[in-house]
Amino acid sequence: MAGWTRRKFLGLMGVSVLAMGDAKICRYGGWGKMRFKATGFFRTEQVSGVWWLVDPEGHPFLSKGVNHVSFHGDHCPALGYSPYHRNVSAKYGSEEKWAEATAKRLRQWGFNTVGAWSSASLFPLMSYTLILNMGARAGANWLKGTFPDVFSPQFRQVLDDIAAKECAPRKNDPLLIGYFTDNELRWGPDWRSSRHLLDDYLLSLPPDAPGKKALLDFFRKRYLRIEGFNKAWGLNLPDWDALTKLTELPPAPTEASEKQRLADRLDFLRLIAREYFRACHDAIRKHDPHHLILGVRFAGYAPRPVVEAMGDFVDVVSFNTYAFEPPVKVLDELHQLTRKPVMITEFSFKAMDSGLPNTKGAGQPVPTQKDRADHFERFVQALMQLPYCVGYHWFQWSDQPAQGRFDSENSNFGLVKENDEPWELLTQRMSQVNARVDEWHASAAKG
Repeated sequence: MAGWTRRKFLGLMGVSVLAMGDAKICRYGGWGKMRFKATGFFRTEQVSGVWWLVDPEGHPFLSKGVNHVSFHGDHCPALGYSPYHRNVSAKYGSEEKWAEATAKRLRQWGFNTVGAWSSASLFPLMSYTLILNMGARAGANWLKGTFPDVFSPQFRQVLDDIAAKECAPRKNDPLLIGYFTDNELRWGPDWRSSRHLLDDYLLSLPPDAPGKKALLDFFRKRYLRIEGFNKAWGLNLPDWDALTKLTELPPAPTEASEKQRLADRLDFLRLIAREYFRACHDAIRKHDPHHLILGVRFAGYAPRPVVEAMGDFVDVVSFNTYAFEPPVKVLDELHQLTRKPVMITEFSFKAMDSGLPNTKGAGQPVPTQKDRADHFERFVQALMQLPYCVGYHWFQWSDQPAQGRFDSENSNFGLVKENDEPWELLTQRMSQVNARVDEWHASAAKG
């Protein structure tokens, strides 16, 4: 970190250069009451059955973050501009001044992490995470639910290019916690498509695509002969070559055939997931050996084969949820299957007294700002009593435009309004809760 940037960082943290030697001072936003081995980078550690992130100086660290802390806010197609960006540009005069004021406010409210989709101007000022969008840049589409051919050489080349550009320049940055590989990829049937990924590879990829060749190899090893495959799947194909040319799949003729199709789909999903996570891991580690790999930010569900495949290739499992309470059963399974700590990387509550429509965007609205604050406290307290949870990231910094952003979302997710004024009742409660979570987590019972 450059000298002037380091001094600015310490000043914004409320730490003077003379106070740096005080063991009670924790410049990264960690908990100063305990200290573990310092490595100069963020890492994970389990102590007495409780998982923590550990900051570069060795302090236990729970990532209390906010997503999309963006100077540019949400662009509104109906207006042709971002109301938040227009307001803060006039208020602060420059992005640098906005970043300094915003980092100070985040810390005042007890947050210590800048989450995904945030402005890079904040990165020298606070601990931060970075979302790489590796699958998305290689052909995945979050809104449509398309998924890339992870077996193709082009997929690995795209990932290597991303890591060379994004990870290599940051490999020595102590403020970087780690990388999310993607956000809310579609791993199977959900609101975006009813098809399994095996079906996508079988019916949509061209015959010579590496992914289709991998699928054919999977079927050959499982069934040996086309006759065995036909019997299991209820088909009547003359040979394996005919399988590569299918463009539609008739319904399974029997219940047994449907069960076998599902078993094959899930086993091939495990292969897809392992190849995806391996490729992301290898690309990141080639260019950055130091920082955490924070997973893929599951979209409220995480198929078991995917979770089973990822454990060797991530340091933390990330999960997004808009439930009113932590999905403890799901989180337990994520941890048990991977043996890795878990982080909630998106959650939020929106209120109808905000004046915003709240008709688009995840989660059910609550009546008032007090309800938002109450739900935040209950959610975080319950989450931090899970010994394997190492943080939570609120979605998002500023409210969405009433007329809708790029995906039509129009909700009161923000800590601040479009004019940059805070939702006082919510942020005051957050300050109180954030100050207590380290104690709550330290006393979590061993799972």
